[in-house]
Amino acid sequence: MMEATGQTGQNSGISLARPLPQLRHLLGLQDLSRQDLLAILDLSADMKAVNARRIKKLPTLRGVTVLTLFVENSTRTRMSFELAAKRLSADTMSFTASTSALSKGETLLDTARNLEAMGPDIVVIRHSCSGAPQFLAQRIGCGIVNAGDGAHEHPTQGLLDVLTMREKLGDLAGKKVAIIGDIRHSRVARSNLFALATLGAEVHVAGPATLLPTGIEQLGCIAHPRVEAALEGADVVMMLRIQRERQGNDFFPNAHEYHRFFGLDQERLRLAKPHALVMHPGPMNRGVEISPEVADGPQSVILQQVENGVAVRMAVLYLVALSRGLQQAA
Repeated sequence: MMEATGQTGQNSGISLARPLPQLRHLLGLQDLSRQDLLAILDLSADMKAVNARRIKKLPTLRGVTVLTLFVENSTRTRMSFELAAKRLSADTMSFTASTSALSKGETLLDTARNLEAMGPDIVVIRHSCSGAPQFLAQRIGCGIVNAGDGAHEHPTQGLLDVLTMREKLGDLAGKKVAIIGDIRHSRVARSNLFALATLGAEVHVAGPATLLPTGIEQLGCIAHPRVEAALEGADVVMMLRIQRERQGNDFFPNAHEYHRFFGLDQERLRLAKPHALVMHPGPMNRGVEISPEVADGPQSVILQQVENGVAVRMAVLYLVALSRGLQQAA
């Protein structure tokens, strides 16, 4: 999916001394090398520095059109992609499924082909069906960026999570990361598992047995039926939302029981290292997977994750445009 190149971002308004990977699409993190991941994270850090300026703008993608095609609801991801595109001076188009021809029975492919005829360069897609971004990447000529597909992957969320960990902890090799909750239905968990395994972290997952998929260990993690074992000595604790929209009613008794056995409160957090990071990809269900005291506590980096999302998505859009020859001179 990615191949190292000698491009350094010259004439882009970004000063880089490292080779950048080729990224014609971003469909997932599973096949990315350590070198590719580190290059994207380094570029994201450069983009974050841009976001710290008084004028948060680069001319890099002037003349490039980015279409956000969100067939599934989103707040953070959609807004940060649109903001990322605008900070790179791209033009943006926004698609809303509920008011589109999709609601009248048009297929995703017909919708995408009609939108492609309007001339976008990059399509950012979120869809409830796993594989939808790959499907489009094989059938239309635009660069495709996966903003979350079913229970498959959410690559930019994985990147921003790893960027946040790296900022606080440095090299992630050997660090213990606990991911707790609805692993079965979580595309965030999968993208994090792929990235963290590649970077050498030790990942432990825990949740109700009904929410731990069979064979999860094959993704490079250690699974636990009890949350306490996963939390013990963790450097990072990532809590996941119960994704009721992707499951039936038989995965656990009720929210109260779930919080009692798997929710993160102050007492359980003490099992982790004293300064362990507390993370959550959002949206949070306070009092279910995480207590308000922990979510708003001094170890929480949840808002830093949101901040880093803009920088990561700027980096990804930049790399897709660069790989496709769309980058404009500053």
